[in-house]
Amino acid sequence: VQLQASGGGLVQAGGSTRLSCAASGRTSVGLALGWFRQAPGKEREFVAVISWNGGWSYYADTVKGRFTISRENAADLVGLQMNSLKPEDTAVYYCAADPNYTDFLTNMIDYWGVGTQVTVSS
Repeated sequence: VQLQASGGGLVQAGGSTRLSCAASGRTSVGLALGWFRQAPGKEREFVAVISWNGGWSYYADTVKGRFTISRENAADLVGLQMNSLKPEDTAVYYCAADPNYTDFLTNMIDYWGVGTQVTVSS
């Protein structure tokens, strides 16, 4: 499956933005979808994951209560609504897909998308 992320850009602290990721090549049904991010000089880290049917989701503590992940299986899309942004949210954000949601917690992902930059100015 190929994943293409869009959205992000430059946002002021306290502001909001939304990322979207489109899956192609095969249906995303049956795959957990999620997001990771990598800040300059840091390791790639888990952000959020949503189950294949959208029934549940899980977030990193650093974004819980501020970010919301969603998916539209009919359109093979996953989104990440990012509110109350902080300068420390500045990173390249990557969407990801994997049959096992637990792989999101161990960084063992089958499918990675090309990242999209989010920069939060203070």
